[in-house]
Amino acid sequence: MDRDRQLVLVRRFYDEMWNRFDTSVLDQLLEPDVRFRGSLGQEKVGHEEFGEYVEFIRAFAPDFHNRVDQTVSEGDTTFARLTYTGTHRGEVFGRSPTGRRFSYAGAAVFAFSDRLIASVWVLGDIHGLLRQLDGDDRTAP
Repeated sequence: MDRDRQLVLVRRFYDEMWNRFDTSVLDQLLEPDVRFRGSLGQEKVGHEEFGEYVEFIRAFAPDFHNRVDQTVSEGDTTFARLTYTGTHRGEVFGRSPTGRRFSYAGAAVFAFSDRLIASVWVLGDIHGLLRQLDGDDRTAP
């Protein structure tokens, strides 16, 4: 798959699917047996499990937003540097909703098949996120 097609899929992954929570586009973006590791540490395989993770994130932060700050591609792999923002409205990591705004950094590595995203491995600054949810203003956006 060429670099331009990879970047289109990554942008759609964030703009259409994550930022709108639109799982109707999963079959247009992800292989049916996609392997996914999210920024909050959960691992999922396939559209159904991935859709459950999307709903988990929506319950945690209904206004969750992903900003792609940078992309780098090589071969069948694309790296994205990200900023996540939202408001803590649902339980996460045993923490009840606080209503606090958060912003934390992340990075994702995408691997592609001939036509779609085959895997996504995401890391997020969980410690920074938790400090914000706990009210530590040193890391607030």
